[in-house]
Amino acid sequence: MLSLLWLVPALPAAGFVILTLFNRHLSRRAAAVIGVGSIALSAYFALSAGLDFMVNPPAGHAYRQVLWTWFDVAGLRPQIAFYLDAMTVVFMLVITGVGLLIHLYSAEFMRDDAGFTRFFMYMNLFVAAMLVLVLADDLLLLYLGWEGVGLCSYLLISFWHTDPKNVYAGRKAFIVTRVGDTALVVGLFLLFTDLHTLQIQPLMAAAQQHWAAGSGVAAAAAALLLVGALGKSAQLPLQTWLPDAMAGPSPVSALIHAATMVTAGVYLIARTNVLFSLAPDVRFTVAVIGTLTLLYAGLSALAQHDIKRVLAYSTISQIGYMFLALGVAGWSVAIFHFMTHAFFKALLFLSAGVVIESLGGEHDIFRMGGLRRRLSLVFWTFLAGAASLSALPLVTAGFYSKDEIIATSLGSVDGGVWLWAGALAGAFITSVYAFRLVFIVFFGETHTEVTSRPGRRMTVPLVILGVLSLVGGFVWMPEWMGGFDPLARFLETALPTTAMTGEGTGGSAAEALTGMVLSLAGIALAWLFWMRRREATAAWAARPVVARTQRFLLNGWGFDWLYERAFVVPVKWFARVARDDLVEPVVTGIAWLNVRGWQTLSSSQNGRLRTYLAVAGVGFVAAVAFVMWGWQ
Repeated sequence: MLSLLWLVPALPAAGFVILTLFNRHLSRRAAAVIGVGSIALSAYFALSAGLDFMVNPPAGHAYRQVLWTWFDVAGLRPQIAFYLDAMTVVFMLVITGVGLLIHLYSAEFMRDDAGFTRFFMYMNLFVAAMLVLVLADDLLLLYLGWEGVGLCSYLLISFWHTDPKNVYAGRKAFIVTRVGDTALVVGLFLLFTDLHTLQIQPLMAAAQQHWAAGSGVAAAAAALLLVGALGKSAQLPLQTWLPDAMAGPSPVSALIHAATMVTAGVYLIARTNVLFSLAPDVRFTVAVIGTLTLLYAGLSALAQHDIKRVLAYSTISQIGYMFLALGVAGWSVAIFHFMTHAFFKALLFLSAGVVIESLGGEHDIFRMGGLRRRLSLVFWTFLAGAASLSALPLVTAGFYSKDEIIATSLGSVDGGVWLWAGALAGAFITSVYAFRLVFIVFFGETHTEVTSRPGRRMTVPLVILGVLSLVGGFVWMPEWMGGFDPLARFLETALPTTAMTGEGTGGSAAEALTGMVLSLAGIALAWLFWMRRREATAAWAARPVVARTQRFLLNGWGFDWLYERAFVVPVKWFARVARDDLVEPVVTGIAWLNVRGWQTLSSSQNGRLRTYLAVAGVGFVAAVAFVMWGWQ
């Protein structure tokens, strides 16, 4: 089945092409069959290829499939080729598996939307682009997928484009991530100029051979790739686009946050781990940025009123954990958390979508309440997702992946006490805001009546993701629980092993107890504030100092305000000043000449056959005369 690997990205791309060509001629049922069916087939071939890879590992634990040479110019000879190793298998299975569940959910969620076919068109292209990104054997092909997910994010975030706010949100996502994309392009130029290839595996080997650890060129290349990753993965200081991306439909939010765009930066750093190993200062910066981001986003989530914005800041925070793991050389641990995060974050966004739709489009959590019995299935699935997000000890997938990150942040030779303390503090904050959502939305008084209930196409994905959010972490268990870790051993065939100091490595139950206690303490605090003493908490929040702090956190610590004044306002001022510069008359004159030329030529089309024949005759005589003159 490895020979059919090319079908994994090709099938969603084919679905996009079919939906685009026959858009207006397809019924909703046909569009759903094509949109969901293409992802289902892709998931089937991904699973088949993944199983074949695991059962019969190819030589070197990697498989390369070359389809054709893209172009050959001045030594740059990129190929349309796919590379499959253990890390790619995990990403491929998560993207297609979770993507399939989201598409199935969307078939019912978007059933009454006027842009039903267009929605699946964009979603299929989104999945295809992400698969190209993770399967690419060449950084140039990876960049093609990188730009593809950026385009699709704009199209899907601003999907309901009749509302200017949605278009603004999509444009903001496109522009902010473009900052990172520009740095990534410069990084690719630097890599090719110095190492003369963009094929990933030869590039990594050449970097090890030609660059010494700590060299300036290696640091520059790693730093440029890091900026690219910060933009796509919404990490400080390029995180401002993601909360506003909630303007898109809930399935879009689930796909962006769980299986596609925001994890692209994590994949890029893990795939180019050699460059970051050669630039230890840049890699330490990755850990610091991840730690600061997870704390920033966790505190911001505590103040949000919109259920989807809480989950958006949660995603920023959890990606921060992945960056922390990457920064301390916990390459495999970061991929483990990517997998579990995909399960519980997709579950939370899809459950939130059901809640919003059932309440007639209500997003404010303080206008919800009392849904535990009215939407009982959604309550249990959301609870499973929130528990996994909070790393509820022993029984959730999130516990095992987050515990490994916390242990690695201290026990790795590149870790430290401050990184470990930041990870623990983030775990406590996560439990508080996750169960704040649970207690406010599903308990207490009813503020908005339920007007609709989900069907099977929406509930089945919730149940499957709920189960995965609970048991998905059992593939990598710590030493003190028996050390059953097939995923760790599988990923070690593609990623370097993390060097541990042997002290404080999370290898015992006592060392893991701190994280467990903080997780449970956060849940208990949320119960105390928003269940036991809800009125007292509301009164405390109304105090002037607390209210100002809450507004500060609600607005993302003022980053949008700062960027507006530092970048947007100066650009607008310059545009106004330069409106009447010397270039403007030239551009306007060229446009005027084109319009006048069009008018003159159009006037000759008067419908008179004699005029046409006369013009053709004059043209023929002129052409003959020109040829004869040139011949003489």
